[in-house]
Amino acid sequence: MGAGKAVTDASFVSDVLQSDKPVLVDFWADWCMPCKKVDPLLNEIAREMGDKVQIVSVNIDENPETTRAYRVMSVPTLTIFKGGEPVNSVTGAKPKSALVNFIESAL
Repeated sequence: MGAGKAVTDASFVSDVLQSDKPVLVDFWADWCMPCKKVDPLLNEIAREMGDKVQIVSVNIDENPETTRAYRVMSVPTLTIFKGGEPVNSVTGAKPKSALVNFIESAL
């Protein structure tokens, strides 16, 4: 599950920190019900805004190093990275319009 491309501890630097365009990272877990509500919305947004932002997912249970490094305490946590730095973050399931506004505000 998880929206977009699956990213791991091993690929986080190349897939997210070294990306040429902003990246929204969806920190999620299999047991997280709100994550399952956010995933289809993020997939829709990826189709609509794919030219402006890349959407990837990190399973927190399988990637503890990245989860710890960015102090992800609850899921879903959505963090936008730009130029290798986290620039904005939001926690919890949000409606699509709120997610789009969150992304646009960071671009």
